Amino acid sequence: MTKQKANKHPLAGKTMRGADMIVQVLADEGVDTVFGYSGGAILPTYDAIFSYNQQKDDKDEEQIKLIVPANEQGAGFMAAGYARASGKVGVFMVTSGPGATNCVTPIRDCMADSIPVVLITGQVATGAMGTDAFQEAPIVNIMGPCAKHVFLVTKPEQLEDTLRTAFEVARSGRPGPVVVDVPKDMQNWIGDFKGEGLLPIRGYRQRLESLRSAKLSERKCRQFFEMLEQSSRPLIYAGGGIISGEASEDLRQFAKTFNIPVVNTLMGLGAVDTTSEHSFHMLGMHGAAYANYAVEDCDFLIAVGARFDDRVAAKADLFAPLAEHVAHIDIDAAEIGKVKRVDWAHVGEAGRSLRQLVEYGKSIEFANDLGPWWKHLRALKEKYAMNYDRESELIQPYAVIEELNKLTEGRAIISTGVGQHQMWAAQYFDFKEPRLWLTSGSMGTMGFGLPAAIGAQFACPDKIVIDVDGDGSIRMNLGELETVTTYDLPVKVLLLNNLGDGMVRQWQRLFYEDRFSGSDKSLHRKDFIKAAESDGFGYAVRVTEKSQLLQALKEFVEFEGPAFLEVMIDADAGVYPMVGPGMGYRQMVTGDHIPTREHIEDDKRPNPIETTDAF
Repeated sequence: MTKQKANKHPLAGKTMRGADMIVQVLADEGVDTVFGYSGGAILPTYDAIFSYNQQKDDKDEEQIKLIVPANEQGAGFMAAGYARASGKVGVFMVTSGPGATNCVTPIRDCMADSIPVVLITGQVATGAMGTDAFQEAPIVNIMGPCAKHVFLVTKPEQLEDTLRTAFEVARSGRPGPVVVDVPKDMQNWIGDFKGEGLLPIRGYRQRLESLRSAKLSERKCRQFFEMLEQSSRPLIYAGGGIISGEASEDLRQFAKTFNIPVVNTLMGLGAVDTTSEHSFHMLGMHGAAYANYAVEDCDFLIAVGARFDDRVAAKADLFAPLAEHVAHIDIDAAEIGKVKRVDWAHVGEAGRSLRQLVEYGKSIEFANDLGPWWKHLRALKEKYAMNYDRESELIQPYAVIEELNKLTEGRAIISTGVGQHQMWAAQYFDFKEPRLWLTSGSMGTMGFGLPAAIGAQFACPDKIVIDVDGDGSIRMNLGELETVTTYDLPVKVLLLNNLGDGMVRQWQRLFYEDRFSGSDKSLHRKDFIKAAESDGFGYAVRVTEKSQLLQALKEFVEFEGPAFLEVMIDADAGVYPMVGPGMGYRQMVTGDHIPTREHIEDDKRPNPIETTDAF
């Protein structure tokens, strides 16, 4: 027997089944939780997890938790919630055919929001592929357009390498979902475990190395600060790339060093502490009015980890119309200039790029006087603050979020479904840290909130996790209530019930002359409290009167186990502000309780900081 190298895997050379190799690679990658639903084509690997855990139990070592959801889509969103909350790669594992196709939505959701997950799908044996065998589906063809990459294992000796490479691809560069399709005979194959090795994807690794080594030249730094020096109204526009790139501290330092205010996208909430003076909260279709007006008035827009998507810049030529310069830092070269023409750009890691700009700015002792700009912005924030009908006898959803925010103090993990409740949560919650806000941003997938909260609670067992959901959205994955109680998770579910699809109704009210086609699904027939109780929730309460709200919220947050609180809200409450499709921020509708400033044509616009009323 040859002497092992000091860094050689302790199991190198051991004879294993392919399924056991999969599980060992998962363990080597630091995976402590796998979400998934079993079936014939993936049974060998499920059996391998059982065997792995049994061995660890004998040695009192940490096992790989195997979490079984109500369905495969739930498993995908649990893995996504785990990844979003922890920054680690989320893992889910399902069988072939319908098990795998049920995961198309969470894979596409993760791709759209740049979330690192690895999905392992069972597949029929290689000899049966292409024969329409029982529970066969062409996963490579189906998942290819939806994932960052899809691997099909057809050579058993490459099984280890493929799994390790999947994790490398998922977490590196612009993160994303990777699918590994493993035929059953590959799982049952017996061979020697190598304990090392990756697939030869040279081009990808060369691009990664270029990104890691990308350094701002002195010339580019000088150009940036020349634009900043010319600016009297700079504004940082920060997106989800700050969160996924772990660049939050670098962004905060950059904003503080040069005293520049920050607006965030929906996916960028928490990149800066929303209670800090530099935060002007969320911009976009349902952004704060003062945030959108700040974009309207800035003369230098600095985009970092953001992609000018249609919910922020639906009409690119109307976005930041007074900006004399636009700068863009992004890890994905394809995003530069895709929507908005920019004057200065750098492709590289957000954190490293911001640190280099801070170092250069300090080296030249850069200083700017933005006093008038800050005075203007503070006036905007005061005059156009979020607001609603505080005297209404009906329970207003905004008030529910405001009161819950006071109890959680901006430190809870908040997940949401998709719809009005999602936007109210984004608008009225504070987020003091990154990775506290979990939502389906680009795909807008109803049913995301509850399973994502479950995944987040497994990732962060010591944090309070609250799913803020709607009656339409939660029904998409209502079966996961049982998953919460099965694993005795202290997940809190706040259901804002307006008896239908509120966001659809709002659009129908505004753009379809009150033709409420299909937006009332008779959801008032569903008794969510009985559903929660039947699934074992020890706390399941419905609030119908304003006088009950504060006490119920306090009990809800303080309850030690799973808690379910349904609040019957004003069915006509809307999400405001709102920028209609294809419109600019000047066409923003602010509702009845947030002021709208007077519209002024571009050629008549004065310098905003020279006016007393912010236009």
